[in-house]
Amino acid sequence: MTPDGTGRYRYKNGTDRFHLERKRTPPVKYVEEKDAHRAHRLPAGVFVLALGVFVIGTGEFVLAGLIPLFAADFALNYSTAGQVVTVFALTCALAAPILTTVTAKWPRKRVLVTAGLAYLVGAVATALAPTFGFLLAGQIVAAVGTGLFIPNASVTAADLVSKDAGGRAIAAVVTGFTLAVAFGAPAGTAIGALYGWRITMWLAAGVAVLGVIGVAILIPHSVGSTDTSGLRQRLAPLRDRRVLALLATTLVAFTAVYIPYTYIGAIFDPATSGDGLRLGLLMTTLGVTGAIGNLAAGRLVDRYGGSLVVLVALLWLILSFAMIAFTQTVYAWSLIAIGFYGIAAFAITTPQQHRLISHDPDRAPVVLSLNQAVLYLAIGTSGLVGAAGIEGVGADHVIWIAAALALLAIALSAFGRPQKQRAGSSHTRP
Repeated sequence: MTPDGTGRYRYKNGTDRFHLERKRTPPVKYVEEKDAHRAHRLPAGVFVLALGVFVIGTGEFVLAGLIPLFAADFALNYSTAGQVVTVFALTCALAAPILTTVTAKWPRKRVLVTAGLAYLVGAVATALAPTFGFLLAGQIVAAVGTGLFIPNASVTAADLVSKDAGGRAIAAVVTGFTLAVAFGAPAGTAIGALYGWRITMWLAAGVAVLGVIGVAILIPHSVGSTDTSGLRQRLAPLRDRRVLALLATTLVAFTAVYIPYTYIGAIFDPATSGDGLRLGLLMTTLGVTGAIGNLAAGRLVDRYGGSLVVLVALLWLILSFAMIAFTQTVYAWSLIAIGFYGIAAFAITTPQQHRLISHDPDRAPVVLSLNQAVLYLAIGTSGLVGAAGIEGVGADHVIWIAAALALLAIALSAFGRPQKQRAGSSHTRP
């Protein structure tokens, strides 16, 4: 490299060092755009949490498909074997608020790992169960892990990203649940039918191991601040009328959502003619469109706030119920209707969680655990209301009961909005 008389140095091949270094240095705008793109991406920890929710959701929803296998293996009638779903749901409803309160002082990472290990132990115990009683015991342990993991997963996902990306992070985690409905549960049911229900449980346990390892590696120790308040302070949100309104919205809205899901076989029997493969395709369509609806809701929440997204989703839900009522006898039209229904059905969870977190961020784990408990109560309530509706008005008209509940949920949701927004202000985004 030699001077060229202008004060610059050139390499032997004549290249100007100044221009070469400028060429090697990326423009400031390029660096800023690249950094912005990196900041826009969700961290790996969010997707590990979504994997955990997928595994747990599959273990929960696959139980309904395995009931006939439980009944045959343990020489039970169908109704007795079906109590596994009831036991699981009730345990989750109780475990979510209680254990989240008990573990509120723990680092979030320890809570998630403990919950994952509890589910893992429960799945292994279920796979090894020699009697139906032991199977129920195993599912109780698994449900304890489920009730603790899911609300903490959503809160942790929101903490891993910036405030503006909180909706997308929660939506990514909830998508794990949606994919469990669309693919995990149908696949687990098919594997159980082909190779036995114990193989399904062993596979769930194996994937749970990967989830626990991922959480242990990718979730930072710093996520989640220590809660030093007492039990009464941690449960103080229950005295908040807005929180109660939001929880009531969850109960009524998801009772409406789960009536057609719980009785999907009866409602669409005229279209499927009892064909299990056709019914499975309806469930898969529901799950796929549900994933789309959930992800879209996450982005819309970040832009417009949770209240508006919930309102639109509930109105969409009512419209989809009307479509189902008029198309449930023709299979091709039923596929379209259930896809339309899936978008709305899975577009409610993320904005509801976002509203609760935004209203009381300091108590978000406890409030979300209560919301999760109410969600499990809604699943149980949908079974009771749907059964009564089928007995009273028939499977072809029970969908209108779900529509009426969705209308009631809209009214309850209005009470869950901030006072300024109810008064007409557009400055508040819950």
